[in-house]
Amino acid sequence: MSLPTFKYNPNPVALNVISKEKTTCPVCKQEREYVYEGPFYSIDDVEGICPWCISDGSAAKLYDGEFQDPGRCDEVENETFIDELIHRTPGYFGWQQEYWLSHCGDFCAIVQYVGWKEISHLEDELDNDINSICNDYHMTREEFKSWLVNNGTLQGYLFKCLHCGKHRLCVDAS
Repeated sequence: MSLPTFKYNPNPVALNVISKEKTTCPVCKQEREYVYEGPFYSIDDVEGICPWCISDGSAAKLYDGEFQDPGRCDEVENETFIDELIHRTPGYFGWQQEYWLSHCGDFCAIVQYVGWKEISHLEDELDNDINSICNDYHMTREEFKSWLVNNGTLQGYLFKCLHCGKHRLCVDAS
């Protein structure tokens, strides 16, 4: 059985939030070959959720939980998009708390964890995000370029608009 497809997180295995590991899902009670290991916000401490119960929304419904904090997302007006991101999309790992970017009135898809080395060729396209990050973190662009290292103390998260293909960037510091 192939993994479900997630609109806003198309490769959760590469982001290490879904692993190939046997689990008995606490939601569907089935033995599965893949398990979700990313963030899940619920009163209950839940482990072993399978990707299929994320995709159909049953995990979020059963545990009254969220895979992304709605207060840590860009503003999007379409409630269907918000519901899909919050209740049916695997999150990603951040240093502090994850933030989900948007563009063209919809959430972007997370592409990968990045440092400057991985995104230097996108500098012009990411100019607005880089300027905002430098302003928020009180750093120069040169400091940003030297401090942004994949798996470093300043971690980048690359997103891509599902509609126009524009890349977006946010960062988090350990």
